[in-house]
Amino acid sequence: MEVGSVLFFVVIGLAIIALAVFFTFVPIMLWISALAAGVRISIFTLVGMRLRRVIPSRVVNPLIKASKAGLGITINQLESHYLAGGNVDRVVNALIAAHRANIELTFERGAAIDLAGRDVLEAVQMSVNPKVIETPFIAGVAMDGIEVKAKARITVRANIDRLVGGAGEETIIARVGEGIVSTIGSQKDHKKVLENPDMISQTVLGKGLDSGTAFEILSIDIADIDIGKNIGAVLQTDQAEADKNIAQAKAEERRAMAVAQEQEMRAKVEEMRAKVVEAEAEVPLAMAEALRSGNIGVMDYMNIQNLTADTDMRDSIGKMSKEDDEK
Repeated sequence: MEVGSVLFFVVIGLAIIALAVFFTFVPIMLWISALAAGVRISIFTLVGMRLRRVIPSRVVNPLIKASKAGLGITINQLESHYLAGGNVDRVVNALIAAHRANIELTFERGAAIDLAGRDVLEAVQMSVNPKVIETPFIAGVAMDGIEVKAKARITVRANIDRLVGGAGEETIIARVGEGIVSTIGSQKDHKKVLENPDMISQTVLGKGLDSGTAFEILSIDIADIDIGKNIGAVLQTDQAEADKNIAQAKAEERRAMAVAQEQEMRAKVEEMRAKVVEAEAEVPLAMAEALRSGNIGVMDYMNIQNLTADTDMRDSIGKMSKEDDEK
């Protein structure tokens, strides 16, 4: 009896373990929930999901929601989207929201939008409730040289057909900024821009800036406008400063050339003085040669010496008289 009891309890334990493994591998409760919701799914389909490493609840629960919402979606579509790495629950919620809002959105397009990395549910919600994008202050310069800064609010609605491959919010902001700059720059007077800011929004809105983007621009409103720097005066000041620096550089160049020319002239003067000294040194030699050759006599030489001495004496007397006069 003891051996039979032990075998009985072992069999009971093995049966419990087998049932636990079975109910773990086969989602019976999920299958019952699907049947209760009116969604017919074969138990073997759920087992096949386990074998394909698909979490059955990630597919069956969205299928139940889609069935209750009246969407004709099959379990194969949901499973293939899950295997592709998509968010099945988010796609189904987006399809339900689009169905309630009378927005045409097929499962294939919703799955493509989700796989493209965009939030398809947010896109559907944005189609119903438009989003406002606020730009930073964008500066433009009017023809009179005054800088005008403007901030715009862009009301956009998601374009479901262009969500895949369409540009995002950054492109919208960049295009609107370019339009604001060109509109301000085309005005002769900045006061016209201040008097009529709506002119900017009308001009920008008429350029079709939402082409090729994932959004449809509904309106562009100028939220704030302000005056910046006097760019024209700043440019003129910079130009005048540059001209002054150029003139100073040219004047410095001319001064350097004059200094160099002065030094050159001094060198020439010293050269001429050297030549005079050299010529004066040749006078005694010439007189000696004249004496030897008999061209002049001794008395002639003495008369020259007396004349030189007399000249030196007169020079000395003249210098003394000049000094007395100065005193």
